[in-house]
Amino acid sequence: MNRILSFGEILIRQQSLGSSFFDKKNNKLEIFPGGSEANVAASLAQMGNAVAYCSAFPENALSDEIFSILKNLKIDVSKSVLSGDRIGSYILMSANGLSKGEVIYDRKYSSFSLLKEADIDFDELFEGITWFHWTALTPALNAHMAELMHKLLEHAAKKGITISVDLNYRNRLWQYGQEPIAVMPQLVAHCDVIMGNIWAANKMLGSKVDEQLDRNTSKEDYLAAAKASAQEIFERYPKCKHIANTFRFMDNPQHNLFYGTYHNRTTDVYSKTLETQQVIDRIGSGDAFMAGLIHALVDNMSPQEIVDTATAAGFHKLFIKGDFGDGQISWF
Repeated sequence: MNRILSFGEILIRQQSLGSSFFDKKNNKLEIFPGGSEANVAASLAQMGNAVAYCSAFPENALSDEIFSILKNLKIDVSKSVLSGDRIGSYILMSANGLSKGEVIYDRKYSSFSLLKEADIDFDELFEGITWFHWTALTPALNAHMAELMHKLLEHAAKKGITISVDLNYRNRLWQYGQEPIAVMPQLVAHCDVIMGNIWAANKMLGSKVDEQLDRNTSKEDYLAAAKASAQEIFERYPKCKHIANTFRFMDNPQHNLFYGTYHNRTTDVYSKTLETQQVIDRIGSGDAFMAGLIHALVDNMSPQEIVDTATAAGFHKLFIKGDFGDGQISWF
């Protein structure tokens, strides 16, 4: 049986229920557990997959509550590390991610960002694991986390574990003097599955992208750009077998246009375009897409089924409040 391990920082999402973060008339705060890798684990577990999650938690009541939430979703948290003093967080300045409002990170000196190689028993971490998922958010935190990620990937690769990565790009995180292009290629070289979009691939892997592409570019042109990007990545990364891209556009706070592409070394397919004017929560839709992609690959679905499953899972998350998806796959 496939057993998936998702590795990354647990986060607390904070957002105001008022019109601004310091709305005197409605001064209430809503919080959710989250973080890209935890989001992927939550969706995968609810899709029926065997999932473990590894992060670092301080020993306190808040950690206990998050552990309980994850366990209730049937996620194995026994591989997580108890260390440090705090859980990282992010503040969402816009309601439910429905606009391009600013995200403020508070992740420095978190338990996860201070993890060291000595804190992790690599053999125990990967015991029983057949699939290892990580994201570009981890090496973005600091230099020693990038080095830890490199050692983890080497160890997983030597064990023959399938490795997937989400090329999440957050410019506010890359603040330690390194650009992603200087760090990511050697990490991605270990990966069998690469997910992201053509712009993140350009930023992190150096694949070409036409700077003239924008919201008015036709789907046909974007599909051609995705195919060209995938071909370039396949040439540069011999271990890579699967590539997927999301295309997500918003014209107003309640609008989202969503489609995906999937590529292997012989096939290029794409989903139909999904569009809604009733978005509840954008946060985590890319993570739900990633979970759908992994789920479809683990189940050996056809290329068209792979992209359709991933896209449907990502789109469905737009209607679920909080960071975690519910694992449902539907086209509405």
